[in-house]
Amino acid sequence: MTDDQGYADISVHGSPDVLTPNMDKLKSQSISLEDFHVSPTCAPTRSAIMTGRHPFKNGITHTILERERMALDITTLPEVFKRKQYATGIFGKWHLGDETKYQPENRGFDEVFIHGGGGIGQAYPGSCADVPDNKYFNPTIKHNGTFIETTGFCTDVFFAQALSWIGQKSKENKPFFAYIPTNAPHGPFIAPEKYKEKFVNQGYPLNAQGFYGMIENVDDNLGVLMKKLEDWGIADNTILIFMSDNGKTWGGQNTVHGKTYNAGMKGFKGSVYEGGTRVPFFIRWPNKFKAGKKVDVLLNHYDILPTLADLLDIDISDLSDLDGQSFLSYLNSDTYKGQDRYRFVHLGRWPLNPKNVNNQKIDDRWVGTEESSNPNNSKYKNCSVRNEQYRLANNNELYDLINDPGETTNIAEEYPLIVEQMRKEYDKWWNSIEPFLVNEKVSLADEKPFWVNYNKQKETSGVAHWMYPSLD
Repeated sequence: MTDDQGYADISVHGSPDVLTPNMDKLKSQSISLEDFHVSPTCAPTRSAIMTGRHPFKNGITHTILERERMALDITTLPEVFKRKQYATGIFGKWHLGDETKYQPENRGFDEVFIHGGGGIGQAYPGSCADVPDNKYFNPTIKHNGTFIETTGFCTDVFFAQALSWIGQKSKENKPFFAYIPTNAPHGPFIAPEKYKEKFVNQGYPLNAQGFYGMIENVDDNLGVLMKKLEDWGIADNTILIFMSDNGKTWGGQNTVHGKTYNAGMKGFKGSVYEGGTRVPFFIRWPNKFKAGKKVDVLLNHYDILPTLADLLDIDISDLSDLDGQSFLSYLNSDTYKGQDRYRFVHLGRWPLNPKNVNNQKIDDRWVGTEESSNPNNSKYKNCSVRNEQYRLANNNELYDLINDPGETTNIAEEYPLIVEQMRKEYDKWWNSIEPFLVNEKVSLADEKPFWVNYNKQKETSGVAHWMYPSLD
């Protein structure tokens, strides 16, 4: 799973900017879910994948300020896999809480190789922070509780470690779940020079050079992953999924081609329109699934957990408050009809209550009043309801996605009954999620755990160096 790569940022989806032969190849070998949606920003999407629940039911309404922490009383996807004795590993970005009890080693992952916070080098008030002054090249990584210094570009490092672990599980003939959420192409937009070179030569702006260079670097690493699965003889019976976590970010919005290419969709990362929530989703299983098939049914990130449980015949009947439903029937059949379920999107990110700042220095734009920090006062801001045909955005904009996929014409006045029904469903949903917003009244943490633990390790045992693993 890439970070901030839009649906449009793939060659086969018409991008005039990047060349992604391996993503293109994977799509041709996979079932492509053409109307697959996630949240407008990253931590909410990651939580929905991990739980099969809407992000707000996980307590996640932001990407920082203690509101990125996934509630602790929820069964996670790796814990579901463990019911069938799967080994579980994460390599890259977690972004669901930096304090120890929220970390992936305590949420079902055996192997943990991650950066902190929401990005390499990020440091926000509260617990949301990576190790101090971390960089995209030679990043310091937390590996199974110990900080290590690596060599190389971050995406290459994450894939190398993931492949080493997968190769070992293959040798042991042990089933595994490998979760590789890259921080690329999230800003800052930094890529190896060889990947930036062509974009420099073509006159792309600085940020776009890094953004598109990172995507082509991910594509090369995906190609290595696909080849290694073949070399190890496990490709045919390995389910390989590729997706992104939200719509295209602003780093790729200035190109030499004039108007930014976004596959005709309205909005980018952070918006509640198609361009903010629709992402690529390819799922390949050569032993079972028909290559090159497209499924054009509205599906969501919280459908992933029940689908994978269904695939592996894992009983999850004990899991409560699931929003997701298995889409395995769409994968197995050549004919299908979508279920016209309502899907609810909210950007969240309302201001922080000043009582919760806890004497920390914090950007004023993030802090509101007691009134503005009340979620109910943001109920109809940056929100939308989707079904198979329509999107109701911000409580007053209605779009017909079948006849107007670019969401260019607001038809709310022409179809008041549809608007009324979608508002009714949205109000019902909003009322249902209020009890789950467990992070809204929590004060910012007094310390940044990655900073504290990294500095403590430096002072005592030091920081060891990571060696590129052999992938034979």
